[in-house]
Amino acid sequence: MKSIALISDNHSYVGEDILKNLEGKDEIWHAGDIGSLESIAPIIEKAPVFRAVYGNIDTAETREAHPLNQIFEVEGLKVLMTHIGGYPGRYKPRVKELIAEHKPNLYICGHSHILKVSRDKSNNLIHMNPGAYGHHGFHKMRTMLTFNISEGKIKDLNVIELGMRGIVKDVDDYLFKLNKYEK
Repeated sequence: MKSIALISDNHSYVGEDILKNLEGKDEIWHAGDIGSLESIAPIIEKAPVFRAVYGNIDTAETREAHPLNQIFEVEGLKVLMTHIGGYPGRYKPRVKELIAEHKPNLYICGHSHILKVSRDKSNNLIHMNPGAYGHHGFHKMRTMLTFNISEGKIKDLNVIELGMRGIVKDVDDYLFKLNKYEK
């Protein structure tokens, strides 16, 4: 069994609120819009395995470090992860092709900043979007997902609410982590 944390759309934000929810996970997956690579450095340190894709706001440096798509298998579950891809019944053409070719059990995307988990019966897969844990965007609540994978099945799915967007408890710490100034 593997324990997974699924995150997306931090837009260069990292804080203790997200880091404490990554403790003890076997793998951390990031569905894009990372922002600065520095913002995910403490996240990468939290898990033995870190997988990420780049998003539409990401720089050339981030795009060199992380691919557009990740296709992999964990504990018998085949996963397709990309940033922009759409929802069941409304996939982007590129994603439709990837789903048809690779036949994943789990399809993950970010981008919308809206947490959603649904079943796609026509493609026999589960779709997940963890929402956004950053402070930039139109979402109200910052969110992420955790779950376990065992014998090709997703178990123990948890929605974690990290607080309202735009509410930063320690502004000095937030600005310091964005390298805006020194303490």
